[in-house]
Amino acid sequence: MTEGAERFVTFEGVGKTYAGGVHAVRDLDLAVRRGEFVTFLGPSGSGKTTSLMMLAGFETPTAGEIRLDGRSLGDVPSYRRNIGMVFQNYALFPHMTVAENIAFPLTVRRRPRAETAEAVKRALDLVQLGGFAERRPAQLSGGQQQRVALARALVFDPPLVLMDEPLGALDRQLREHMQIEIKHIHARLGVTLVYVTHDQGEALTMSDRVAIFRDGRLQQVAAPDEVYERPATSFVAQFVGESNQFGGTVLEAHGGTCAVELDGGWRVCATPGYPARAGDRTTVSVRPERLRLGLGAVPEGGCAATVEEIIYHGDHLRARLRAAAGQELAAKLLSGTAPEWLRPGAGLHVSWSGEDARALDPLPAHASAGS
Repeated sequence: MTEGAERFVTFEGVGKTYAGGVHAVRDLDLAVRRGEFVTFLGPSGSGKTTSLMMLAGFETPTAGEIRLDGRSLGDVPSYRRNIGMVFQNYALFPHMTVAENIAFPLTVRRRPRAETAEAVKRALDLVQLGGFAERRPAQLSGGQQQRVALARALVFDPPLVLMDEPLGALDRQLREHMQIEIKHIHARLGVTLVYVTHDQGEALTMSDRVAIFRDGRLQQVAAPDEVYERPATSFVAQFVGESNQFGGTVLEAHGGTCAVELDGGWRVCATPGYPARAGDRTTVSVRPERLRLGLGAVPEGGCAATVEEIIYHGDHLRARLRAAAGQELAAKLLSGTAPEWLRPGAGLHVSWSGEDARALDPLPAHASAGS
């Protein structure tokens, strides 16, 4: 991303330190393209929400600079940034009707009454609440209230919309429905959208790119499929989706593959996610659905294993295995595709393609092998 025109939102060396020396965000460098949907993803305390709040103007950076469309936001108060905002708790005015809530950003901007009425109608239609204009928030479901909050954030045509865990209070089915709705609204309007969540599935479903945070630092910024298929670090592999992770030592690396001896003596093949060299400590990461299970002779790079548990999840089965080398593994199979011999106590072998495994940085100190 080298063209200045594409750098609609930029964080340049941004940091945030609170009293007592608590570093919430460290050296954040990130650019968001105009019209892009970028999700800040990470566990609690990772810095994602603090980064969003600094962009919104509710927090002040202690280092670096944030720019919007080329303009520094350092001296621009939040109410002058012309940014739409959607919060998890909706933040609707209970004494106002739906129409009045949506009109509020236009009212404070002193827009003409006729223009405001027309904009509110368009916003209501956009979120499919055309018949709810005169209701009050208490008369709406959680999903409907979230639609009102979304309409209010969009009604004044802001160039940038920020969303902080907006679907966190909804039940799973409604949350999944709203994910698709927000994605469609973004595609229809072309607005730049920065979204915060700790839900990996939400981030993968909705985003053009995902920015993953850990301990105040950015770990990886990439398209959802790249984050999942080619994680940059062992933390990303572990946090996004399920992953079997094993410590080991690189035996040799050449071309696009490397041979690794896992702790316990199991020798495997993997694709390095960094410039691997012989002798490096590494983490081999492989997704549960990429494990190959079979009977008979153990293939090269495979290991004998025993099935310890089978768990039914409706659309798939999850098998917990114990390799002869000592590692615990998780395998995932679509329901109806599991062989009859796959049952607790069964002996089998497990292996994978080197293209399906990543050799990454050593496991974080708090992490453990397995998924």
